[in-house]
Amino acid sequence: MSSFTPLRLASYNIRAGLGSDLRRDPLRVLGEIAAFKADVVALQEADFRMGKRPTALPHDLIEGHTGLRPLPVAENEVSLGWHGIALLARPSLTAKAVHRYPLPGLEPRGAVAVDLPGLRVVGVHLGLLRRSRRLQLDHIREELDGLAPLPTIILGDFNEWSRKVGLGRLARRYTILTPGRTFPSSLPIGALDRMAHCDRLHVKMLGIPRAAKGSHASDHLPILAEVRHS
Repeated sequence: MSSFTPLRLASYNIRAGLGSDLRRDPLRVLGEIAAFKADVVALQEADFRMGKRPTALPHDLIEGHTGLRPLPVAENEVSLGWHGIALLARPSLTAKAVHRYPLPGLEPRGAVAVDLPGLRVVGVHLGLLRRSRRLQLDHIREELDGLAPLPTIILGDFNEWSRKVGLGRLARRYTILTPGRTFPSSLPIGALDRMAHCDRLHVKMLGIPRAAKGSHASDHLPILAEVRHS
């Protein structure tokens, strides 16, 4: 485990490419992702919600613009993710296993865990209702507890406005990091986007570089961190 190279991980709810100016521009989103210089990026709302849920980011442009490749979380040829959750990674980081978890609650939600060399990355986009989020966190924790041990980080849009309550079920196993206000991007008031990690990891939150000034590429701001083994 001592040979594990520190990685930069980001999470970004891209709202299917719809910016704060209500203009849909996938190239703008890809430019923002490239500016992270991340090794792994977890995306939420990476697919449209209608029909077969086609990707909001053209498959054939992702690697050329970002240097990252989609990990195999989609279950069809037109989606980038699963339940809108996609994971992009450096070509050198290959998925050893993919775990898809349908989540309980009133809305159709899911979580995706991908086992990379020395690290399990879990992308989440939790429900709008706290009661649903608590059920979902219980389910995620139980599913992860049933897998072979691997240093684990959970990241995504937790949809929890409170910094004091609502995430206790996850805090039993993981350290939760709330880097700051991320929603709405034009005037952030809610710290909805977070990371949580097991005690086998050390996670340092980083500032987010922007690819361009002006309107934001989404209604969320991204979050970025450096991840090391403890």
